[in-house]
Amino acid sequence: MLETFFKNINSVDFWWELLQKFRLLGPIAPMIMAFIESIIPPLPMVAIVTINVAAHGPFLGFLYSWVGSCLGCTVVFLFFRHVFQRLFAKSAENHPKMKRAREWVSNINVPTLFLIILLPFTPSAFMNFAFGVSNYSRRKYLLTLYTSKLIMIALLAVIGQSAVSALNKPQYIIISIAVLVITYVLSKWVTNKVKLGSKAKDNTDEKSDEVSAEESDNGVKDV
Repeated sequence: MLETFFKNINSVDFWWELLQKFRLLGPIAPMIMAFIESIIPPLPMVAIVTINVAAHGPFLGFLYSWVGSCLGCTVVFLFFRHVFQRLFAKSAENHPKMKRAREWVSNINVPTLFLIILLPFTPSAFMNFAFGVSNYSRRKYLLTLYTSKLIMIALLAVIGQSAVSALNKPQYIIISIAVLVITYVLSKWVTNKVKLGSKAKDNTDEKSDEVSAEESDNGVKDV
């Protein structure tokens, strides 16, 4: 079976037959694929949306991907917010990952959150964990998530349709690659900006603490 797979992997007919079988599964399979992406970080949302678009067309491929992704993110976020926090919050309170996640979330406002989720290379699993274990507003997070995912997956659906069209018109593949490169660069830029903002805030807090300590020492000396 594996030998047959590797022999046919470069065949367009092989992949077309696979897509036809995938289409017969209806909306469940594409929604499950997008759902799992919110749990397992290495799964690329770009590839998932492209497969869904190729199998179900641009509109349904987009719709199934968006619903599945939003459901997955909501379940994971609520798990960390209500189940994990209730059962393991005290024991994991001082864990370095918990501290880093909460510190990072404390520097994120709604526009920044919207932009981070909008970028397709942002790992959904990390976002759901970080905001789930924090005290960030549940309503703000989920509404921002749904809106940003809507735009992001619509963009990926366009890229996926371009990749499908590239079978007949190769120039579309250049457009897809260009868009992916731009979004990747934007992802890195936004991530660095957020990290720099976090470091700047930490330095400011440290200086404030030092000034307060000096003032208290001077006050004691004056007394």
